[in-house]
Amino acid sequence: LVAVVGEDFPRVHMGALRDRGVDLSGLQVSRGQTFRWAGEYGFDLDEAKTLDTQLNVFAEFRPSLSGAHRKTPFLFLANIDPLLQLEVLRQVERPRLVALDTMNFWIEGKREALLKVLAEVDVLLVNDAEARQLAREPNVIKAARTILGFGPRTVVVKRGEYGALMVSNGSFFFVPAYPMESILDPTGAGDTFAGGFMGYLAREGRTDPESVRRAIVFGSVMASFTVEDFSLNRLLNLKPDEIERRYVSFQDLVRFEI
Repeated sequence: LVAVVGEDFPRVHMGALRDRGVDLSGLQVSRGQTFRWAGEYGFDLDEAKTLDTQLNVFAEFRPSLSGAHRKTPFLFLANIDPLLQLEVLRQVERPRLVALDTMNFWIEGKREALLKVLAEVDVLLVNDAEARQLAREPNVIKAARTILGFGPRTVVVKRGEYGALMVSNGSFFFVPAYPMESILDPTGAGDTFAGGFMGYLAREGRTDPESVRRAIVFGSVMASFTVEDFSLNRLLNLKPDEIERRYVSFQDLVRFEI
């Protein structure tokens, strides 16, 4: 983990990460406030309306990777300024797979910088609204194909309760969302999807097309747990066997005979 937080960041969250084996040597604590995003949901929980974005300590953040971090084989460039994403990418030595996430704030405000870093990554992870905004195309599938022309080999579009789709040159894959009767808070589900996606590939040490498809299912599974409670509450109490059972149950959801 390479990131920056402000002095206001709760130390209990750092402890939760350390307890789960996350290396926090790349986490900087700077004077000031942590990045803030505020939004609201209406009747449709798939659509969040951004009310406020405050960069705070992110505005002056300059990531510097240690020797160990430079050798990471699986790199996830999370949702930050695309100039910083590119700065991190340039410091990593020959990663096997690079995935990138972004948001409407950067698509609108730093489009050219975003296009520059997109030309150097393998996978883009965005939601459907972001895909449409980036491609300037209302149809999600056409938007994903347009984004392929910007450089990434694979585009994964997270569609909330409608599942996720993957588009690459010569390949198309769709997986439904895990059906949920109760959703308390969808905030962070997309980030959890990305974590499950990258975590699966890193655990398996594979990047072949079938592994990428299974990683998408794994991402959907992890996101389904996040929405069951607020914040990180459900993830903090999650057991590996619960994840595996829900992952296996996806086969039953989509299996049919011809």
